[in-house]
Amino acid sequence: MKKKIKIVILIIGAIVILLFGVGIFAGNYLYNFALNPEAERTEFHEADINQTNNSVVREVEPEETDEEWFDQVGFDEKNIITNFYGIHLFAYQIEQEKPTNKWVILSHGYGGNAIQNLRSVRYFYNMGYNILMPDARGHGKSDGDYIGMGWHDRLDLMQWIDEIVKVDNTTQIVLYGVSMGGATVMMTSGEDLPKNVKAIVEDCGYASVHDEFSHQLTGVFGVPAFPAINFASLVTKVRAGYSFKEASAVNQVAKSKTPILFIHGTNDTFVPYEIVYELYEAANVEKDLLIVEGAGHAGASDVLGAEYWEEVDQFISKYVE
Repeated sequence: MKKKIKIVILIIGAIVILLFGVGIFAGNYLYNFALNPEAERTEFHEADINQTNNSVVREVEPEETDEEWFDQVGFDEKNIITNFYGIHLFAYQIEQEKPTNKWVILSHGYGGNAIQNLRSVRYFYNMGYNILMPDARGHGKSDGDYIGMGWHDRLDLMQWIDEIVKVDNTTQIVLYGVSMGGATVMMTSGEDLPKNVKAIVEDCGYASVHDEFSHQLTGVFGVPAFPAINFASLVTKVRAGYSFKEASAVNQVAKSKTPILFIHGTNDTFVPYEIVYELYEAANVEKDLLIVEGAGHAGASDVLGAEYWEEVDQFISKYVE
């Protein structure tokens, strides 16, 4: 009898070890697919920044393209070594011809780079702001062997804030981000920020990395989130130093002391728009909510056109002199 029990225990143990091994393999695969900067995931990236809008797009293409404007306006290239893991980070900087202490720092989306934000940059510049456009770790010209999904990027963003404040301690700073950039500025909001950070604008950011990846697995790829998401989170904790659940924008906005404008489109299926209500309710600061009917992921500014920027300007002008 004891021999049979021992055999059963050995079999169960072998099955558990096998399943654990399969889980780690799957988790490692998902990590490499989603968080390795070198991975090929064209469809995943395109879904993030190019989801179709079902409403009429009101944006009128200017005679001068954003790229032409960027080449002509004049910019500096900034480089820092982050205090976090000591990696090199890169950013573009554009200053107004007439000196001002107003700055906006823009955070771009997943798989993109700072140049992805040129339309937004142009609007903020025309509002009279100096511009800082960082490449997130693992993106563009910045170093990094993994994608931080906004969580570790919040620490990098804090260092960029400090770089600006060191030059002028009267600086007034606005944080603006779309998609992963939106999550980044929300995750930053819960940190001990200097009083120089006056307002935050987030557009279609996710509630947490766990929720977003779970949605992608089930809603986009048709794969059950459990237990793959748990193993992927475990692998990410080991390889990148953070877990999916701790990377929470909801928890961070709940600690924020900075006013936040939340923006989301009703046709967003990449980051379901209902999430914005959870984020909005969690925030215990001065806040506002802009729901854009018919806008897909990262498409709110295209649908509303100039009205989008009027709403943004109206919000941030309450806190920036």
